[in-house]
Amino acid sequence: MPLPDTLLPYFEALTFAAEQHKYQRRGGYDPLPYINHLIKVSTAIIQIGNEENPDIILASILHDIIEDSDTSHQDLKERFGVKVADIVMELTDDMALPYQERKALQIKGAQQLSAAARKIRIADKASNIQDIFTYPLDWKEEKKIAYLENSLNIVDQIRGTHAALEAWFDQSVQFARKVLSQTPNN
Repeated sequence: MPLPDTLLPYFEALTFAAEQHKYQRRGGYDPLPYINHLIKVSTAIIQIGNEENPDIILASILHDIIEDSDTSHQDLKERFGVKVADIVMELTDDMALPYQERKALQIKGAQQLSAAARKIRIADKASNIQDIFTYPLDWKEEKKIAYLENSLNIVDQIRGTHAALEAWFDQSVQFARKVLSQTPNN
């Protein structure tokens, strides 16, 4: 049975993202394929965010592709349309900059994000927090805490975007704080 035409763009985006991120893994002792993160973010956008806009869903699948591969804004525009490419571009960090500078720029630029990019940013931060505090990463505790604080600073800049996604983010933060409180020397 052929796939319904309405689902084809999503499977095309997932296939494209899987190919572009094929050598990337999430950090940890048993690294997960990076595509898992993209699926988790897009699933949250659909299930928690009740999102039906195809451009936002596609952008959630592709949100890291420009910064993590040789895919360009133009490539995305040609494959998935200008709206998707523009949303992804809003969420793209300049990987030539040092880590701390990129994180500071995310805070500084948060209020300039479109409503679509804000939703994805919230879901992305929640997903990352869950992964950082669930999987055995080789990150020092200070880096985990810094990521958590940075994420809070970003989401605090864009609160009022989407209540359900923000509640999921807040639950992720509570989970992280619980994990930290159970860590020896805390």
